[in-house]
Amino acid sequence: MDSKFTALKNIFGYDTFREGQETLVDSVISGRDVLGIMPTGAGKSICFQLPALLFSGITIVVSPLISLMKDQVAALNQLGVHAAYINSSLTEGQYRKAMEFARRGRYKIIYVAPERLLTEAFQLLVQEVEISMVAVDEAHCISQWGQDFRPSYLKIVAFIDMLPKRPVIAAYTATATKQVKEDIVCILGLCDPTVVVTGYDRKNLYFAVKKPKDKKRLLLEYLEKNGDKSGVIYCNTRKAVEEVWQFLLEGGYPATRYHAGLSDDERKQNQDDFIYDVRPVMVATNAFGMGIDKSNVRYVIHYNMPKDIESYYQEAGRAGRDGEPAECLLYYAGQDVRVNEFLINSQGENSELDEEERKLIQERDLERLRKMTFYCFTDECLRDYILRYFGEYGGNYCGNCENCLTEFEDFDVTEEAVHIIRMVMTTYERYGINAILDAVHGSDTAKVRQFGLKRNPEYGSLKGRTLVRLRQILNDLLVKGYLFLTANDYPILKMTDPGKALLAAWDSGGSKKGLPSGEGHSPNGVSQEEGIHRIILKLPKERQKLPAAAEKQKKVLVDVQYPDLFEKLRKYRYELAQKNHVPPYIIFSDKTLREMSVRLPVTEEEMLTVNGVGKVKYEKYGEAFREIVRAYAQSKGIKG
Repeated sequence: MDSKFTALKNIFGYDTFREGQETLVDSVISGRDVLGIMPTGAGKSICFQLPALLFSGITIVVSPLISLMKDQVAALNQLGVHAAYINSSLTEGQYRKAMEFARRGRYKIIYVAPERLLTEAFQLLVQEVEISMVAVDEAHCISQWGQDFRPSYLKIVAFIDMLPKRPVIAAYTATATKQVKEDIVCILGLCDPTVVVTGYDRKNLYFAVKKPKDKKRLLLEYLEKNGDKSGVIYCNTRKAVEEVWQFLLEGGYPATRYHAGLSDDERKQNQDDFIYDVRPVMVATNAFGMGIDKSNVRYVIHYNMPKDIESYYQEAGRAGRDGEPAECLLYYAGQDVRVNEFLINSQGENSELDEEERKLIQERDLERLRKMTFYCFTDECLRDYILRYFGEYGGNYCGNCENCLTEFEDFDVTEEAVHIIRMVMTTYERYGINAILDAVHGSDTAKVRQFGLKRNPEYGSLKGRTLVRLRQILNDLLVKGYLFLTANDYPILKMTDPGKALLAAWDSGGSKKGLPSGEGHSPNGVSQEEGIHRIILKLPKERQKLPAAAEKQKKVLVDVQYPDLFEKLRKYRYELAQKNHVPPYIIFSDKTLREMSVRLPVTEEEMLTVNGVGKVKYEKYGEAFREIVRAYAQSKGIKG
């Protein structure tokens, strides 16, 4: 039996393990349960695929999406590993054939949808064969506190209990809050598990939030510069997907689309077109979320704000899986919040949940939407905001997000803040954002008249300010915890202790005591001047451009010494992929081709030292790529 290092090199093409991988692999091999929390692109799959090859029996991998299963099985087959998937996409004949091959011991790894675990046929199979490990991918789906809770994941527990012998249980996810981690361990019944959290940070990803007046125009401007790269554009509704997709087609961009309203055949074809780089731009709903393992996605644009940080980070994490620089851009508009509230409040009835559970999940989802909205308005480091959400604390400057690379201008908005908070207080905390803003602005709207807000002493107190500026200030107060917005069908503004303290300090002419900043936020934007508390609104300076060094860090991929060779290798890879009916990145990733273009490996020994080139891959493809490199080097007189 191959050792872990032999398997790592010969099959997967790597000389060393990445952070956290070896600990998880060793624990699993020794028979110990594990929980691995690793960011997208950190190599979670190897943590269960490699041990599976060293076990005597079969490893069952529970996966939530058909597309994810197909992608991983295709990649394993290219590595010479016999694997299969069992899900609803198989015909009856294909299903019977897969089950028969499994009985004969042909497969080391079988990917299974959770809905299939308790079927009679699958239950008969697992009683007849040795199950060495059950690996649960996207394990956050088992928790009601996870962003993508799936009741079908609860079937995993019953499945494990029915096995003749308890196997090793391994759970993996990229996003998990403290409560979700606890749920995974408890619900799956992990026994004294090795828990590895490598951190959530993806340093190669650049984060930015845009608030354009015209999203389509901004998108077009971006694609004019990046249209030749592979990217995903997420929208929150099918209608938005169709509109953006049509818009891009009319603009001449090779875009395709993906959402639940399309037929299975069309979704499959469109996904294949994207994966095979036939159409490198994908416009999709979150139905396209976890199932994509494409390594060369250079950007992910959220055309609409997602419902929560977990979903956002998971989807954004589809970019830059090869470790190369990539961009994660979010286009925010106020309408996004209202659409998400509607989607949360109108979620279909789930027969597997009772009314109390459904209400709890709804309230939780609205609270997470609130924190997602705060992300769009914070003037702090965007990466740090995300990491703090997951319980990690880095620095307040990452050097690779829009906020860190933007020069801000400070505006003292203490007086405006006081008037807004006082309007909330004097109206007895009964109204939402629009009514409060219209009232302090002095607007004569239907809501103002209906609620009799003209009689309030604060009516028109800020009539000299624009509604845009007032909305910026109110959002800032929400982010910093001076006001609170309820999570229900009709969100209402409420007072907080920091807000009350601010009013008291202002009315008393100032206090030398520090004010609480609210909800664990740092007191950025709060200063003291002559003992009087100040609320500082930070806004980006007009036409501010990134420093040259930062722009280079954000935009430019790792340079190759011989770019024309890199393009030759990419072209040959594409032709080879078409011939073998596999995605190009499954043959060799862009990162591997870049390394070839720098190191110029002209012998078998040199080629096998390139990351991503294992013995199996070399025997399949290596000679042809080595010959391209050798011919290029010879033509340039670089190597003998």
